[in-house]
Amino acid sequence: MQIDLTGRTAVVTGSSQGIGLAIATGLAGSGATVVLTGRRAEGLAAAAGRLRERVPAADVITVVGDLTEEEGAATLYAAVPAADILVNNLGVFGARPPLEITDAEWRAYFDTNVLSAVRLIRGYLPGMTDRGWGRIQNIASDSAIVIPAEMIHYGMSKTALLAVSRGFAKEAAGTGVTVNSVIAGPTHTGGVEDFVRQLVGDELPWDEAQREFMRQHRPQSLLQRLIEPEEIAHMVVYLSSAQASATTGAAVRVDGGYVDAIVP
Repeated sequence: MQIDLTGRTAVVTGSSQGIGLAIATGLAGSGATVVLTGRRAEGLAAAAGRLRERVPAADVITVVGDLTEEEGAATLYAAVPAADILVNNLGVFGARPPLEITDAEWRAYFDTNVLSAVRLIRGYLPGMTDRGWGRIQNIASDSAIVIPAEMIHYGMSKTALLAVSRGFAKEAAGTGVTVNSVIAGPTHTGGVEDFVRQLVGDELPWDEAQREFMRQHRPQSLLQRLIEPEEIAHMVVYLSSAQASATTGAAVRVDGGYVDAIVP
């Protein structure tokens, strides 16, 4: 399958590292102009450099701002008034005993993982529908369906993101714009390495620590390993393409078989 995104502009939030950077790299490799976002200029500059090492001809724009705030979104709109592809990847996660999660933490997870996505959809969807083409993807998680006991607040936010995606897909019905969720399974990123160490300790070598984490905390995985960020990116690139024109309102799984269900 030849995916050509030449002439398309793709905004990827939370794209200075990990899954977001892998997605941006995949989109750039298919010809899209990619917009990297983050809160630190140095981190974005380093990410743009790593992306260009992988895709030397990439057209990369960096926008510094806190997209959990309206001011950050306004900065992004001023720099990039229109987008053909929007990937809401920005998110936070962490383990907390359920009864110790404060009101402020519940709000912070909702603001970061849900409201930031809603805000950008509101900003970019009208232009997409006016032009008759667009792709919006919200990066969700297996935790949206299999709520982890050690981070209920995170699971809640990702469940909400599934509802957001389905609702906006209905808003975009018949316009040529698709809106989907991508349910990512346990993925190998720097943040997840820290999370694994938090749960299984620092004593084991990484390969053993990863296996122990999957055995103890994610035994449902059929893959029986952490997913690599590029594997998530492959699905996002496909859903961003013309070939995925009939997929909308869906929760598409790249979870390594973690969710024990035949349908999403």
